[in-house]
Amino acid sequence: MPLHDLLKRIAETYDPQDGTSKEVPAQILLREVKDRTDLPLPHGFIASGHGGQGSASITPWIGVFDKAINTEPQEGLYLAYIFDASLASVTLTLQQGVTNLSREYPKQGDLRRELKRRAKHLRAGMQPQLAVRWTHAPAFGTKAERPRAYEAGSIVAKRYEIAQLPAEDVLKEDLHTASLLLRDAAASQRIWLQEPASNEPFEYVHEEHAPAGDPLDGFHPNSSSDYYVRTTGGTHRRERRHEELIRDFGFHAVTCGYTPITQRMHPRDLVLRRSAGDLQPDWLIEAKAVKKGNATQAVREAVGQLLEYSYYWYEKRDEPKPHLVALFTEDVGQYAEYLEDHGIASVWRAPDGEWAGSPAAMSWGLVAAT
Repeated sequence: MPLHDLLKRIAETYDPQDGTSKEVPAQILLREVKDRTDLPLPHGFIASGHGGQGSASITPWIGVFDKAINTEPQEGLYLAYIFDASLASVTLTLQQGVTNLSREYPKQGDLRRELKRRAKHLRAGMQPQLAVRWTHAPAFGTKAERPRAYEAGSIVAKRYEIAQLPAEDVLKEDLHTASLLLRDAAASQRIWLQEPASNEPFEYVHEEHAPAGDPLDGFHPNSSSDYYVRTTGGTHRRERRHEELIRDFGFHAVTCGYTPITQRMHPRDLVLRRSAGDLQPDWLIEAKAVKKGNATQAVREAVGQLLEYSYYWYEKRDEPKPHLVALFTEDVGQYAEYLEDHGIASVWRAPDGEWAGSPAAMSWGLVAAT
């Protein structure tokens, strides 16, 4: 049975009032998903159907798992076709496991906030060219706790109306794209969860570093947790927007084909390379938080540091002159053209959380072309 027909049959036959017994036709369909060999799953993926245990689920779903990443829905990342409560639509969503996280956040409001926070972070590490058509925010039409957690836990999603379900080849292509987004998110999550604790010392060594086989091997950004400084007037909290900007853009750079490096790069914020044996110049990144909308100050500081580091760390050492990129927390307006005229590309975080940038940044594949 093609995926198109399976989704349609479940929508037409499923009724939570029928329960979960072995004789219920829709539950039979869901249980048989794991044994099917005719579904258009990407290589290395498996699937399983879920209609509830004990009582039937209000929103039945089919999980699609990359065996190299995760095979259980209780934690980790996976794909899922989740039907809404009316069964009028089904959403293909990149999901975060909810069950184990709910033990850490037993209050539902806290759980949903944490899921949304993590989803925003993981979206930052995705290829914008792939994710651009996956911006649907799921709404499954019920106030039940688990479906609401699925809504909050969705990283990217695409919704299909059952009455207008796309053809099999379209569903297959969408599933393939979703599998690539899953792998992007998994790479970001793996490194994110290995970040040092906020109280763990972090030391830079002034030595060169060549990227290893893992594109994230040399990427160890500082913690983005808030920190405290003591001044004459007392103790004040400061936000580590700078570290968060470097971290998120580093994850994003991997999806664009770059190797991000912070280890042994101090005082440089971030260096991007294509591969260990590539003779082309580095991409030298200087990150700046735009404070209170004052792009002027941020741009001045970025230009000064980029030119200084380029001169002393490359030209004076007879190294190939690097490509220069100024990275900002928000759009710097007319300064993007000013930077381009001075041989510096610019990249910034757009209001929707995606990455945008100047023509040079687009030409290097650091942001999606507009």
